[in-house]
Amino acid sequence: MNSWTSWPLRESLSREGISGARVWAGRAVRVMVVAVLVWITLKGPGFRGWGRVAACAGMALSILVFRGFFRTTLARRLWPSIGLFAVLEAAAFGFAFAGAPTPAIVLWCACAVVAMERLPLNAAVPCAAAALGAFAVMDHDNWIATTATTVGLALAGYVVRQDAEARGNARRLLAQERAARKAEAESAALTERGRIAREIHDVLAHSLSAQLVHLEAARLLIQRSTDLEADRDQLLDRVVACRGMAREGLSGTREALSALRGEMIPVEDFLRRLAAAEGFRLEVEGEGRALPAEAGLAVRRVAQEALTNVRKHAPGARVSVRLDYARDDVGLEVRDFGGRGKPGELAVSGSGYGLLGMRERAELLGGTLESGPDEEGFVVRLRVPA
Repeated sequence: MNSWTSWPLRESLSREGISGARVWAGRAVRVMVVAVLVWITLKGPGFRGWGRVAACAGMALSILVFRGFFRTTLARRLWPSIGLFAVLEAAAFGFAFAGAPTPAIVLWCACAVVAMERLPLNAAVPCAAAALGAFAVMDHDNWIATTATTVGLALAGYVVRQDAEARGNARRLLAQERAARKAEAESAALTERGRIAREIHDVLAHSLSAQLVHLEAARLLIQRSTDLEADRDQLLDRVVACRGMAREGLSGTREALSALRGEMIPVEDFLRRLAAAEGFRLEVEGEGRALPAEAGLAVRRVAQEALTNVRKHAPGARVSVRLDYARDDVGLEVRDFGGRGKPGELAVSGSGYGLLGMRERAELLGGTLESGPDEEGFVVRLRVPA
């Protein structure tokens, strides 16, 4: 944007962000200046009777026009601002010809400084030059003092403009920083919500799908049985197994809460416990070490989700799990070799978020996840930096 034709920043013209004490101090100064001007004018010899009333009315009108000038410049309305500026200049000439030079000089000087502060430079410079020129023409008693005052006021107006611009830029940058911090906080909150959602899904999907397997088996047994007393032991086994899965789910929930707090048992110990509960074969390659919290959590959840999928789609399948400690990363492979049973209702249960959630978890850590048919079964391979 061209600095010669552009308006000052709105932040530099408005009172937004200015402390209340500073606002009231400015008002007090303006009231004192007006009071002094009124007193000086009315004490002069040229105003008696109705002349004093006219002088007070002229000052009040000038104050209202000045207020309107501030509003129109804040609204960035050029021609109305210039029109009000012209009215103020005319009022200053009126005071001068009426024998009240002090209000006239104050109006000319104030108009010059305010025009430099609040108008675009292509309008501010001519307006300020006109006001200061009028002041120099009318105050010609001491041309050296008048010249020095005129130059000083021009420089003062420009300095005030630069100061206002600096304040406006500072406020704008502060507002942008606050907006960026707010967006960052919202993004962090969404990220944390996504992490919690993944934890809830992974834990509940693993536990509840295991319970559904046993409940489905118990339902089929009750539905097809002709002698429930003879099948009592099988039903009891299913109920006991379902209760064990519920306990496992409760334990998994506690582990998820611990993981969210950063309190987790080593990955290898977790997989050994899982192997003892699920009955799969675990192989460990490489030298074991402590893993970063996010990497360890990814390995845990991918193992649980892969076993959940085996339970859904290949019940009874033989499963092997391999944990591989490499130099810069860690890998997990979960492979099943086909199930002895047929996929039932569980095969179509769930939201389909499992594999997508595992892949998303891996990609967030800069890793990869591959899954698909392999030989006679299905394989899931995870590798994440660690």
